Parts: sequence; structure tokens; C-alpha cells
Amino acid sequence: MAGAQNIFPDAPVDVVIMAAGKGTRMKSKLPKVLHPLAGRALVQHVLDTAAALQARQVTLITGHGASEVEAAVARATVATGQFDLNFVRQEPQLGTGHAVQQALPVLRDDGIVVVLSGDVPLTQPDTLTQLIAACGGTRLALLTIDFADPTGYGRIVRAGDAVQAIVEQKDATPAQRQIKEVYSGIMAVPAVRLKKWLSRLDNKNAQAEYYLTDIVKFAVLDGVPVVAHKIHDAVQVAGVNSPVQLAELERAYQRRVALQLMEQGVRLADPARLDVRGSLSCAQDVFIDVNCVFEGQVSLGEGVKIGPNCFVKNVSIAAGAVIHPFTHIEGGAPGSKDAIEVGAGALIGPFARLRPGARLGEAVHIGNFVEVKNSTMAKGAKANHLAYLGDATVGARVNYGAGSITANYDGANKHRTIIEADVHIGSNCVLIAPLTIGAGGTVGGGSTLTKDTPPLALTVARARQVSLANWKRPSKK
Repeated sequence: MAGAQNIFPDAPVDVVIMAAGKGTRMKSKLPKVLHPLAGRALVQHVLDTAAALQARQVTLITGHGASEVEAAVARATVATGQFDLNFVRQEPQLGTGHAVQQALPVLRDDGIVVVLSGDVPLTQPDTLTQLIAACGGTRLALLTIDFADPTGYGRIVRAGDAVQAIVEQKDATPAQRQIKEVYSGIMAVPAVRLKKWLSRLDNKNAQAEYYLTDIVKFAVLDGVPVVAHKIHDAVQVAGVNSPVQLAELERAYQRRVALQLMEQGVRLADPARLDVRGSLSCAQDVFIDVNCVFEGQVSLGEGVKIGPNCFVKNVSIAAGAVIHPFTHIEGGAPGSKDAIEVGAGALIGPFARLRPGARLGEAVHIGNFVEVKNSTMAKGAKANHLAYLGDATVGARVNYGAGSITANYDGANKHRTIIEADVHIGSNCVLIAPLTIGAGGTVGGGSTLTKDTPPLALTVARARQVSLANWKRPSKK
């Protein structure tokens, strides 16, 4: 048969992503494919899958909110250089076949085209690799699944094992509507054949649209085998058309992540109450309590314990550290000066806040309502209550008193405070930077310091206490 020849063995993969839909049921001004799932836009998940396939090029078909979608994708993708990225627009929107027709000028003849949807975020790369293998450079390969209720989906019509057609819901006969096997919207097809078949499409159907699925009948007419790769995991082909469906996929994604973590040995107090919106790597014997959110790149060392209701972003937490409940950790980009590090055996929280650039050494203690920003704290340093450390270098074994702050901003510039080893800072002190507190020194409670202090000295800077006998408060007139 004409379809038996392997046109391009080991052909490169070119991905086409349909992302032109308005998403009316989302009831949002934000284009549907930019709604976040697990902290990333729906379409970004699809682009990540394309990268995992080592795609040569990705063509994004935009329409509604095209400028916004293209700008967001370009910002997130172009700098990585993982694949060539093209944008084409579908205006007006006349069906799925018409959408893919817009990509024809940028598709190369020597590739296998994988057609994906920008609102179907959780298809696994392994599934698509098997679909591409089923195509093999010779066949039209369709990703299919059986649904108990196939309403709304194109039905797979077979003659024996061979696929003969995909019939859309509105064009299906009563008998065809009883078919449970449906087309997922995902296919792999040799580019050179796709181009020929797309040129033959018409809109003589109930929707008056150009159906991409009509290429199946052209393949059959041309003697090209049409094969179906059937899967059983509905999550992989689930699309998002409403906030309800988005929430359902969010939980499906998080269940998948929770299962992977537990299979690696992580102890989760409740897998249903975990949110990972980036990458989370865990060593042995990590415990994570309920309602914790992880964003960016988070690394947890051996035996780390995360208490309930914590927010953790872009941080490396070393072995044995404990993050007590309601702690907020929000670091900058990994590898930058704003990344956060928490040393081995450190105790953080509850109700603590670590901001960009916090670097805490071994056995550091940060207690309730303490905020640390762009500061380093050496081994054994402690700030246990109601304190602020900004733009500070804190030495080993420093004890930083409750209510004390570094006044690091003069209204125009930031300045650094240096607190050398073994210093004791009393309660309610104000350290006005730039300032150095000498090693082993003590600062009396309530002091406001503007000058450097020598090592081993007691420094007190506060007004003399005065009591006025029989003093009367002003009264209202």
C-alpha cells in the first residue's frame, strides 16, 4: 500500500499547540490557556511536555488574547532555547482543521507533527513517545480513550482493528453515539501527509467548521494506515473549560505529585492537603504536615520537618532543620543572591518570615514574628522573638533580643549592620546602620545605637529615667 513506506525514519518531532480558544466558560478576562495550574500557565505545562519530547520546533496557534498569550509564552520559553518557537494566529476561528492550517507555512516536510491542545496540560511525555512510535513516520496515529459517557467527543469508528473515521458528536448517527472509544484531540502524523490532507478539508458538516478529524477519511482513501494508541488514564486527556474543571485537574496534579513523593519515602500527614507549584526534592525521612505550599525550587535535606500551614519558596533546607507552623519562606531565584539557605539543625518559626537573601547557618534559631532579609546568621545565632534583621551580618552564637531591629534604610540607600560573634543584643534595641557591634559585646535593652562599639564592651544608649511626682494627664475639654 502507499502508506507502507517509512518516509522519515527517526524523524524530528515538531509540535503544534492549539491555543486560540476564548474559553467563555472560564468567565475571566485572562485567556484560558494562561490560567495557572500548579503555579504555571496551562499552556506552559504543554510546552514543558514538548521540551521533554525533545521537539525540534513548537508552533503555537493563538487567537483570543493572542498578544497576551504570545508575550507570556515568549517570556517563559524563548530564553531556554530548548526548541524553535513559532506563533501563528487563527483569525477568524473556523474549527480545528482551520487552526492547524495556519501552521502549515512554518511546518517542515521532514518531521512528525504532534498536535496538542493548550488547555490539556497533563499528558505525559511517555504517552506521546508511544504515540510517535505508533506513527513511525508512516501512519496517522491517534490517542484514544474509552469513556463511559462519551458525550461531546468524536467517536472512533473501526473496521476490525483499523480506524476508518472519527465522527463528531453532532454528525454521529444514533448507533455511532453508542461507541465508547473517543478521540482525545491528540495525534501524530507525518508532516508531508498532513499538509496534503489539510488542503482537502471542507466545512460541509453540522457545525460548518473545518474539522481536523476529517483527515482520517483522507488517510483511509490514500491507503495510509490509521492506528489508535489507547490509554486508560483520563487525566492525561482532560481539558479545562471551566473553573470547576481547572480545580479538578489541580487536585489530580497534586495527587500525582504526592504519590511520587511518598514512593520516594516522604511522609505526608495528608496527601490531599499538599500543593507543589514548582519542583520539590526531598532526602530521606522528610516529614511534611498539612496545608503546606511549595513554590519555585525547594530542596529538603534528610530528616527535615515542615510544620502545618507553611509557605516555602526557592530555598535549600539542610538536614535536621525544623520549620515550625505558619512560617513564610520566600526566596529569590535559585543561584541568585536572593536565594535562601537554612542550615542543618536550624529551628525556624512558628510565624517566622524569611525574605530574599536570608542565609542561616547551622543550628540557627528564628522564632515567632521574626523577619530576616538579606542577612547571614552564623552557627548558633538566635533571634527568638519579635525582631527584624535586614541587611545584617550576624556572627556565631549571637543572641538577638525581642523587639530589636536593624534600621537599614535611610530613605535613599540600604546600609549594613555587622554583629560579631558572641554578642548579646538586649530587648527593644535599634541598631542604625552602618554599624558594627564588636565581638563579645553586650547592648543594653532599649538602646538606640548610631556608632560602632568595641569588643567585649557593655553599651547602653538611652535617656536617664525621670519620674515627675503628682503629674496629671491632660483632660478633655
